[in-house]
Amino acid sequence: MPVRKHYQYGPVTGIKVGRLNQGVNTQFIVYHIQDTLIDTGPSNQWKHVKPFIEASNVRQLLLTHHHEDHAGNAESIAKMLKLIPKAPKLAHKKLKSGYATPFFQRLVWGSLKPVSEVHELGDKEFLQDGSEIIPIHTPGHAKDLTVFYLPKQKFLFSGDLFIANRLKMLRSDENLYDLLSSLKKALALDFEVMFCPHGGVIENGKVALKEKYDHILATCHQSQAEKANNQSLADITKKVLGDETFVGKLSGGNFCKENLIKQALEIPVADFTGANAPQV
Repeated sequence: MPVRKHYQYGPVTGIKVGRLNQGVNTQFIVYHIQDTLIDTGPSNQWKHVKPFIEASNVRQLLLTHHHEDHAGNAESIAKMLKLIPKAPKLAHKKLKSGYATPFFQRLVWGSLKPVSEVHELGDKEFLQDGSEIIPIHTPGHAKDLTVFYLPKQKFLFSGDLFIANRLKMLRSDENLYDLLSSLKKALALDFEVMFCPHGGVIENGKVALKEKYDHILATCHQSQAEKANNQSLADITKKVLGDETFVGKLSGGNFCKENLIKQALEIPVADFTGANAPQV
């Protein structure tokens, strides 16, 4: 499948690739700004990612986290451009050794190619013009997930913090409490445009991120109300989110609606509302 879409927003260019065409969770956007590439796309799309990189001025590669869609081509890029990728310290072990990829993820993205050498992200990185890139640790989706905030441009490269403004499914290794905390942290930043590697360029980025935050809390409220009525987990899931999807079934429950409801039932909502809510 050829490149599905090209992006141009101010100084940022990008390409959308993906073996499947089944929504945001099966497609990936590789972004480039000045001399910097942010994430790599999946290894099974290297033949489409490679020409994009060859046509771009790339001096540094920054990785948001270790997942195969974000870092699958890191080793290929490192060898081609003779550079050393930078990634969160928590990502280094898995980037270097590789890891067992669940069947559904392997079907969609392929597997990570182990990275021979990786450097840790600094407190600040810099674009070619000297403007700052500030890495901010935002766990929840993954323990190592780090977003990149560009204060001069008021850009946020959000990794997998956003994806969509309505969270409907959760991976078995995701942490919903940490995700809410990270969304709250990101909402405190002064940014306007958000670059999501799955959802695309979102001009009202902070509004979209707050919508996701609010929707998760609404899911928690509704789920906990149903639990108070002595409903089962399966019944609560169906009432709040509807029937399980094909993806949920194909992943064997690794990525499904029930995972989201199970954690939503345990969230102390007061930690994120009222005086504890983000001020946007």
